[in-house]
Amino acid sequence: MIGHMTQPVTRTFGSAGSTQVRKLRVMSFNIAHGLGMDGKVDLRRTAEVIRNSGADIIGLQEVDNHFSERSGFENQAAVLAKWLEMDYSYGPNLIEPPVQPGQPERQYGNALLSRFPVKYSKNHAYTSPSSLIEDPEPRGLLESIIDLDGTFLSFFNTHLSLGEEGQRENLKQLLEITDASLFPTIITGDFNLSPEHLQLKDFRKTYTDTFGSMGMGIAYTFPARYEDASSAVCTEPASRIDYIFTDQTTTIERTEVLDTPVADHLPIIADLLI
Repeated sequence: MIGHMTQPVTRTFGSAGSTQVRKLRVMSFNIAHGLGMDGKVDLRRTAEVIRNSGADIIGLQEVDNHFSERSGFENQAAVLAKWLEMDYSYGPNLIEPPVQPGQPERQYGNALLSRFPVKYSKNHAYTSPSSLIEDPEPRGLLESIIDLDGTFLSFFNTHLSLGEEGQRENLKQLLEITDASLFPTIITGDFNLSPEHLQLKDFRKTYTDTFGSMGMGIAYTFPARYEDASSAVCTEPASRIDYIFTDQTTTIERTEVLDTPVADHLPIIADLLI
């Protein structure tokens, strides 16, 4: 279910003279439409990783919605939300016509899962750079307003371009959109950029890299660790391109990379005080 605004949202941080603080466990996870390192698509394995993590709010990238036979034409965000008993929102970036007339459009993009109600969501399509040769896949930013028992949270989830021109434009638009937020802000996503990349320099002036702030700048997330003796395939995480960013209203308590082969990226966790 994609949440819809039922009433005007006002900025609320608890009653007068008090400070309301909530502890949240946040995850970012590029699930590769449920495709594991063993070459098998099994969304239940993805759900189990999320369930066992204890995450409250999860930003997911590479999520299919009636997309193709590879994922059984499932609405993966809705299926995960049902299994995990969570609310959700979805932002399609790649949209193709249905296989047969009358069937749903085939979509691929970002999703959000939340233990708390999603009051509003909007998908922002990034403006494409002049050249799409480096990366023809459309990219976007999913914005969701989450109701933390009367305190609202702006949660943004994204998957940036592979090419430098696209990344530069994506980050510029990401900052413009998130700067307009009225509430505490969290940003998750697969940025396809290493922490030291110059493209992230301006972004870091505004938002805090949770892992970097905890001294975990080399907490690699891609590719997932996998070893298959029968095919002599062996991979080790070698880069950090997945992130959880926060604004200055948030305290970071703990961060962790989860070691699992259920996708080609490793999921990351941050325990936060909002």
